[in-house]
Amino acid sequence: MAAMKKSVSILSAVAIVLGVIGMARAQDNEGPMSDLRFVVLKDYNGKPVRNAAVVLHPVSKKGKQSRGGLELKTNNEGRTNIDGIPYGPLRVQVLAPGFQTFGEDYQIDKPELEITVKLKRPGEQYSVYENNAKKADDKKPAEQKPQQ
Repeated sequence: MAAMKKSVSILSAVAIVLGVIGMARAQDNEGPMSDLRFVVLKDYNGKPVRNAAVVLHPVSKKGKQSRGGLELKTNNEGRTNIDGIPYGPLRVQVLAPGFQTFGEDYQIDKPELEITVKLKRPGEQYSVYENNAKKADDKKPAEQKPQQ
């Protein structure tokens, strides 16, 4: 089990390094760069989400996500940042235990940009092991009886 965790950690580190290399290659174009700031908050009370993973993926002009990516972690105030991101489309995903995963594409076109993400609690889930017929009936509109 420990060997498996170690190999997963090594794979994660390799993925992050490949993401950084991919971003560095994009920067070789010498185009304009942006300094990005992220704030991750709880949707229901506005409090910060610490240790959330903010994952950045460059996106091609055709809308395809590039291989690799870069992962940032939020601090105790729900903030993280990165400088020197090239202008263009960028896919941002935010993951945190106990919240729905957030994902959206942004057009990076300013020297400085702050992106605020409000994470929601997970929605109701259904199980095949429970009787969900009553739950489903509660959500159906009232049946109309045929007129005679």
